[in-house]
Amino acid sequence: MKHRSFFDEIQHIKVYDELAQFLGAIDDGVIEFSYFDVVKTAGHSCATVAGAYLIALKGLQALYKNEIPKRGEIKVELKKSTTDDNAGVVGCVLSNITGATTDYGFGGIPTGKFNRRGLLFFEADIDCDVKLTRLDTNKSVSVKYMPQKVVNPMSILKSAIMPNAKPEDIKSFPDRFQKMVQTVFENQDKVIQLTMS
Repeated sequence: MKHRSFFDEIQHIKVYDELAQFLGAIDDGVIEFSYFDVVKTAGHSCATVAGAYLIALKGLQALYKNEIPKRGEIKVELKKSTTDDNAGVVGCVLSNITGATTDYGFGGIPTGKFNRRGLLFFEADIDCDVKLTRLDTNKSVSVKYMPQKVVNPMSILKSAIMPNAKPEDIKSFPDRFQKMVQTVFENQDKVIQLTMS
């Protein structure tokens, strides 16, 4: 499966999933996500998917420091609704990485352990884009994603879809679009803002 080479240069996200270990899916319970994994799940690579990945990467690093984040033990809140600015895509990416779901996830084993429902919330009353909270310590990190500081995805998109789009612009669009995504990753400290609480 051929993909953009810069995908392989992006830092992976490592989490520990006790459920995966308990059920024998992964011996040590450690799951490693790459950006390419998320691209395969989303079906595309764009500034929104890149942002969701960076929110998880940077947010979990800040929340857990030198510990491995515990998948299934993280509350995820998004300020926007599922259909507002593709926040649903962000929610799907964060759900995949953290294990948090609304009401569609695993309900837990008969003892009640390993429940993944009721951990993902949209239209949350928060002053950031996404808030991640550890269930074991109740510590939180608020994350703001600001891709507009370095890229303008709509401008690139319009150059290929407008009625007056030039053939060369249409042909070069995929490369230009993914270069834009790469720029987001190259400037992650500019586009991601974290606040601990």
